[in-house]
Amino acid sequence: MAQNLMRAVQFSKYGGGVADLKHVEVPIPSPKKNEVLIKIEAASINPIDWKIQNGIARPFLPRKFPHIPGTDIAGEIVQVGAGVDKFKAGDKVVATLGNGGALAEFAVAHSDSTVPRPPEVSAADAAALLTAGLAAHQSLTKLAGLKLDGTDPPVNVLITAASGGVGTYAVQLAKLANAHVTATCGARNMDLVRSLGADEVLDYKTPEGKALKSPSDRKYDIIIHCTTNIPWSTFEANLTSKGKVVDTTPGFGTFMSVAVKKITFAKKQLLPLLTAVKQENMDYLVKLSQAGKLKSIIDSTHPLSKAEEAWAKSIDGHATGKIIVEP
Repeated sequence: MAQNLMRAVQFSKYGGGVADLKHVEVPIPSPKKNEVLIKIEAASINPIDWKIQNGIARPFLPRKFPHIPGTDIAGEIVQVGAGVDKFKAGDKVVATLGNGGALAEFAVAHSDSTVPRPPEVSAADAAALLTAGLAAHQSLTKLAGLKLDGTDPPVNVLITAASGGVGTYAVQLAKLANAHVTATCGARNMDLVRSLGADEVLDYKTPEGKALKSPSDRKYDIIIHCTTNIPWSTFEANLTSKGKVVDTTPGFGTFMSVAVKKITFAKKQLLPLLTAVKQENMDYLVKLSQAGKLKSIIDSTHPLSKAEEAWAKSIDGHATGKIIVEP
């Protein structure tokens, strides 16, 4: 391989799925002003990555084809662009990429979307943390209004799909907020979810799980909804009078429901999450991981040469925690 080229995986059109992923050699990008070039040690795949391939953000993303997908990486800075004074070559970091580029050997990240990675946090754990961890954090704090320092009065929180990427972090963060956590997941993952701190765990395939009914007959102040196809009526029956449902994967129907509830002045709220990349949130999550207070659950690790396997596993939708790709 020529010195100025790198291995990468691209797709060339909307809707091509796994079959459209191609292994290529492309030029190593150069950092522009306020950017850093990172040698990637680990990247994680999020459902939004293949949803973008399916056209969910058409025509805005990707900005052009062919496109190298993925946004969450951890690695080592090898070059800094003009105006970057917070980082230097050799620094270990974790970063999120605004325009994709994670399924490669190198990527360019904005310095404001990059935070230091301490040696106690592995590359895989750090890469897993970003999109999913930010979604869990902002669902509980920005939308649900919880403090994660244990100073809030006790609240009852339900987390659906608690063994998935967002769910595994949401369980742990909710416990930091002094919450009683009820969680749903598949039967095979119930012990794992308990180990993350959930007080009650429901098999989502049972009648009780489908009804979201707390074993201790609690009503929920907050529901962090990390899956799809649960009707509002099911949530409403289990909420306190001013309960909130945070939808971490909002679609058109969610926004329509929000509009209707505003018109009718409903006290029970449906809140769509639009995750924001905030450096202070990223740094907070990494430091929690460093302190052993936030664990990344890794479903599987795949070499870049077999990125199609990781892509297909994510599309299948039954991963426990996060899927990692390593160059």
